[in-house]
Amino acid sequence: MKRFLTLIILLSGLMAIAQQNENLNIEGKCSHVKQFNKDILAGIYDWQSKYLNDYDVTFYWLDIEISNTSTAISGNTSIYAESVVVLDTFAFELIPEQTIDQIYVDGVEYTTWSRDGDNVLVPVSPIASGTSFMAQIYYHGQPPSGGFFSGVTTDYAGAWGKNVSWTLSEPFAAKDWFPVKQDLEDKADSVWVFLTTDAANMATSQGVLTNTVTIGDKKRYEWKSSYPIDYYLISFAVSEYQQYDLYAHPDEMEGDSILIENYVYDSPGCLENYKNSIDETPAMVELFSDLYILYPFWEEKYGQTLVELGGGMEHQTNTTLGGFWFGLVAHELGHMWFGDNVTCATWSDIWINEGFATYSNYLAEEFIHSSESAEGFIVGKQNSAMSQPGGSVFIPEDEIYPGNEWRIFDGRLSYNKGAAIIHTLRHEIQDDDLFFQVMETFQTDFTDSTATGEDFKNTAEAVTGMDLDYFFDQWYYGEGYPVYDLSYYMIGGNFHLVSTQTTSASSTPFFQMLMDYQLKFSDGTDTIVRFEQTDNLNHFSVYTGKEVVDVNVDPDNWTMEDVESLTVVIDELSSPVYFSIGPNPAVNTLNVFFPSAQSAMREIRLLDLTGKELLFTRSAAKQLRLDVSELPKGVYLVRVANGKQSRVRRFVK
Repeated sequence: MKRFLTLIILLSGLMAIAQQNENLNIEGKCSHVKQFNKDILAGIYDWQSKYLNDYDVTFYWLDIEISNTSTAISGNTSIYAESVVVLDTFAFELIPEQTIDQIYVDGVEYTTWSRDGDNVLVPVSPIASGTSFMAQIYYHGQPPSGGFFSGVTTDYAGAWGKNVSWTLSEPFAAKDWFPVKQDLEDKADSVWVFLTTDAANMATSQGVLTNTVTIGDKKRYEWKSSYPIDYYLISFAVSEYQQYDLYAHPDEMEGDSILIENYVYDSPGCLENYKNSIDETPAMVELFSDLYILYPFWEEKYGQTLVELGGGMEHQTNTTLGGFWFGLVAHELGHMWFGDNVTCATWSDIWINEGFATYSNYLAEEFIHSSESAEGFIVGKQNSAMSQPGGSVFIPEDEIYPGNEWRIFDGRLSYNKGAAIIHTLRHEIQDDDLFFQVMETFQTDFTDSTATGEDFKNTAEAVTGMDLDYFFDQWYYGEGYPVYDLSYYMIGGNFHLVSTQTTSASSTPFFQMLMDYQLKFSDGTDTIVRFEQTDNLNHFSVYTGKEVVDVNVDPDNWTMEDVESLTVVIDELSSPVYFSIGPNPAVNTLNVFFPSAQSAMREIRLLDLTGKELLFTRSAAKQLRLDVSELPKGVYLVRVANGKQSRVRRFVK
């Protein structure tokens, strides 16, 4: 529960949540990452701009041999593309651990190429702009295995006695296992993945299994998908699997169904262990099809493949996951809309993927389980987001590079605050039909494509007619959360609330927002009133006709805030020396607010705990900013007097 100071002052702290544990709880990402010299980031962008942007990918065809006991890959990848300039150098990405055997472009073998780290350059006969061409690269090698952010991983499922290997290419590791152009905005129109492995195994991937071919003591599984797909969503998993199929029946399909393929280890008791959880998946597919748009890949399937992963990864039409608990399945399924159908256009906008997938988990709790479980879920996300004072959901470009993946997949910001601000936006819109129309329109307008947070803002504005610049400046691009100091009193049947807002991060000095207040009356009844915070200090009033004996702030947990104090005031507010302060603790500036309607000259003193005067000024203004930047860390007092009355408040530097 969010912390409050009820009536006079009642404190309870927020639980601090370790950053990596946040990610483990959500998607199971582990911390084995490659080291990277950030200084060469600009060089990578220059290389991509100079070479990779010279063509658009239309189709990937991977024909590779894989193993459930090794990360080794061998075979070939064909890249079908269209040149956008006169192309005399074909570029792709592939790590040095993968040995290149042969390169063909339009059937011509090129034996001369160069490597610059993971970047491969192939001088070719000029290809005219607007021309379709095909490059085929034969290669073999064994990429390093390290879990998330490592391309290919192999492990042993001790509980079930099975070996398993799987891929996970997000965000920069597709090049670990196949030649690729890693550009979020260049989705391939379609993909084939042919997987040859030992005959005892089954190999899964995206799309439809169109054929299984026996080749000696091996089998080739031929998977084909005709939907646009981003490079990092191409995948495989291989083990000794058994298949368990289900069907979802969204209302929009009018009696038709969506296939849900589930692959679990072919071991006694494995399917029985997961079956009840797997069986909840159709209801989620039907729910999201109703709330967003019809499951985007309905003509093929939704798949779920079990591997030894601490969480899951939303590979298109075939999620790779380490178990089938409700929250994980809901999150990864939500990605089929937010992340796969509509993909973040930049890693700065990972919110489009992770914030909305996390909120999909909330919606599954709300509509399938109960409002109580949903509320518990979102409060946990809000408290996590407020466990530290700063950080933005939007990620600055200079923080995105190999080796810094945890900034992209920051559980507190990209996932939890990302979901919390969607919940807050839903409250700002104040119309669920409109809110879900925003979701539907966004999915429709950007289907099979990519989008930014700004694109979502524009969609929300177009659908609702609201100006949401303030909301995104505060919650998406800004940092922190609002902090409230509240006082209330009754006069002549009118309820008065004085709301002083400061913030946890000085870079975002104010949050314009709607806030709900539950008023509890002396006769045992209650009601909810809603006020819009339009300034750091607001004075609200509403006629109730009966005495308010208690106030509950944000009773349904729609918004994310810290209530520092909630005080009943009898006569103090009318005093010209009544004031509030913030932020507290202060860093460089301390704001002093005077809610009294009286315009009176006041003496304001800043004191240390010994009573030594550190600053003195006189003012009749309703708000002052005191410079405390030179003060050493410690506890200080602000004293306000007008010759007859005085009041003192304490703050921390």
